[in-house]
Amino acid sequence: MDGSIRLSVEERKALLRMYRAGQDVRTSRRAHIVLLLDDGLSSREVHAVVYASFGLIADCVERFRREGVSGLAKERLRQPWAGWLRRIVAWLTSKTPEDFGYFRSRWSCETLAEVLAWESGERLSVETIRRGLRRAGFVWRRPRPVLGRSDPERARKMRDIQELLAKMPLDEAAVFQDEVDVHLNPKIGSCWMPRGQQAEVSTPGDNVKRHLAGSLVWRTGTLLLSRAGMHRNAELFVAHLDDLRRRLRGFRVIHVICDNASFHACRRVQAYLRQWGHRLRLHFLPKYAPQDNPIEHIWWRLHETLTRNHRCQNIDQLLESIHAWVDTQRCFFSRTLATYANAA
Repeated sequence: MDGSIRLSVEERKALLRMYRAGQDVRTSRRAHIVLLLDDGLSSREVHAVVYASFGLIADCVERFRREGVSGLAKERLRQPWAGWLRRIVAWLTSKTPEDFGYFRSRWSCETLAEVLAWESGERLSVETIRRGLRRAGFVWRRPRPVLGRSDPERARKMRDIQELLAKMPLDEAAVFQDEVDVHLNPKIGSCWMPRGQQAEVSTPGDNVKRHLAGSLVWRTGTLLLSRAGMHRNAELFVAHLDDLRRRLRGFRVIHVICDNASFHACRRVQAYLRQWGHRLRLHFLPKYAPQDNPIEHIWWRLHETLTRNHRCQNIDQLLESIHAWVDTQRCFFSRTLATYANAA
């Protein structure tokens, strides 16, 4: 193959559009190679200019000569997975190393290569295993923890809450309540840094912890935060209930939807409700289901935005930044109510 290609005016215009459109990098790259060959460059010169392999250059020439401009935009059908790749994918999705006698709780490329050699006699390098898994669509990342237990009465409790929200009179309000821990020692999160260097996050060393009680107002999506407390207990919860009673004084009844923490139903709370039960009513979410409380999305966003890698020197500075953030993010909170969209 001499690499020479002669384009008509129409073909050159079409390839220029394909090259400049940028919708698909691979198609644009193939069009670029053919255009350079039409300009009189040899395959070796194209290889030096665009750093394309000789195999890719030959493939572009073959495509163009066989199918014309349209052939450069087509993707070749992917080759079917090799037998060894199908085998290790099945192990990843249905078994653990312990099923093969290893004292390991998760798979590694080294373990997969070793098990493959024992089970089938195929000896592949660790890098071959890694490339195969990427070709099969697998990535190495942290899994998401989920609770294994579930509340047998979850369906009934969710139905009751949906009905409460759907039929709530205008002179009553509903809030989703929860507590969040705030630590002076920053949570460590991913961030951009130069390759080969590791960024540093300064920590005070002596950790200080505070607890915030908050409620998400159902109709408006407003987050109401109370003063931070030293402990996550009934005193913090009662203080927040008292705060809700004053800040939502325009409503005849306030429905507080909360989780099943033990201090939410202790004697201290019951004594407070005997006095103010005509204005405050508690409703409990299903057990073992934090995803059913939309305020959890706000706590996640709070940690992602403020507490990861923060540089506050004291806990008061961190709490001040949290309250300032709450005041500027009210519109965001309304979008977290999608969990109960059917009752809106």
